[in-house]
Amino acid sequence: MPIAQDLKSRRASAVANGVATRGIYAARAENAELWDVDGKRYIDFAAGIAVNNTGHRHPRLMAAVAEQAQAFTHTCFHVAPYEGYLRLAERLNAATPGDFDKKSMLVTTGAEAVENAVKMARAHTGRSGVIAFSGAFHGRTLMGMALCGKVAPYKKAFGAMPPEVCHATFPNAYHGVTPAQSLAQLDQLFRSTIDPDRVAAIIIEPVQGEGGFNIAPPDFLRALRRICHDHGIVLIADEVQAGMARTGKLFAFEHAGVAADLVTMAKGLAGGFPLSAVTGRADIVDAAPVGGIGGTYAGNPLAVAAANAVLDVIADENLCARADEIGDRITARLTALADRQGMEPIGDVRGLGAMIAFELVTDRDSRAPDAALTQAIVAEAEQRGLILLPCGTRGNVIRLLPPLTTPMDQVDEALDIIEASVEAAITRTAQAA
Repeated sequence: MPIAQDLKSRRASAVANGVATRGIYAARAENAELWDVDGKRYIDFAAGIAVNNTGHRHPRLMAAVAEQAQAFTHTCFHVAPYEGYLRLAERLNAATPGDFDKKSMLVTTGAEAVENAVKMARAHTGRSGVIAFSGAFHGRTLMGMALCGKVAPYKKAFGAMPPEVCHATFPNAYHGVTPAQSLAQLDQLFRSTIDPDRVAAIIIEPVQGEGGFNIAPPDFLRALRRICHDHGIVLIADEVQAGMARTGKLFAFEHAGVAADLVTMAKGLAGGFPLSAVTGRADIVDAAPVGGIGGTYAGNPLAVAAANAVLDVIADENLCARADEIGDRITARLTALADRQGMEPIGDVRGLGAMIAFELVTDRDSRAPDAALTQAIVAEAEQRGLILLPCGTRGNVIRLLPPLTTPMDQVDEALDIIEASVEAAITRTAQAA
């Protein structure tokens, strides 16, 4: 019996059903490749959900972590602080957009970063309301769930959400929602649901992750910046998935040429080690009372060492430019595939840098979602040795998140698999009909 089959049985008996898993049980990984327990090789275009931007086990990260492990692995920053945390905070203060004094704090997960950013905004403004957007994903904690703009599976069955969390409509060019319409709806929200004088923060992903890789247009982000300034609202950029060179800039907000007041980051920040951060205006970050933010494992020394190495690798290997190069190759190939006769179910190809997705529809006129075809393509690709992830509020988008260190011949190999998987799934669907 295959080893993976035994592990699946053990997982069903021992692990909570609510923890979703795929059927790939990893044995080892290197850069953009992963091998399962039965020896099957995969090209990894999930990258741990945009975590391994620098690839699996980048030598410089592994060396930095090994060196730190020889010194100490945990002291708790609240008890015995360490220089690596200070150095990373200084570097994030310098790297995030905005010509103003900044400070940072480190935690462990993206959800923790979001929670702490909201706490800072509330402490700074003395207000309690928060506005997020349709299709948003900001984590699985109670506040994170409330901020999410996608019910299943993130809010379903979990009862009442925290009060004074409202949602505005995220612009969506493919589905005809313009920035002007989104801004008008936000204005209506201020008039009908929550006074802007009660809003502590507006939080937005510059490119939505779980929501379907929808891109916030630059003029929309610039308008949000003006609105927040006019009403004394803290603007929070959730860069958890889009940050760390993924979109061709270190932070996706840079494409709009504006600076948020607070930036949350995680995933690619430490290249596979659990670390997140909030960086922003010093007066906002410092609004939280002493002892009010942090955590036992916040800013773990091994993860901090990895993050300092990640920043070095991004700069030294020019991964922002590499993201654009990989993204251009993927976008050109997917666009050509969508233009081919018989490929009508590919309704849209979109993305920034190496954060690319394509949306599957039943037909291009109605643009109705085809979630079944989406799942069929993901499954077909997995059988052929490529790891892909679905996303989107309607489950009909496939996202591509290759490590930014992926060799171009492996990018092309992955694109060959995608093309064959799309063709096979469409043919099978047509035959079944």
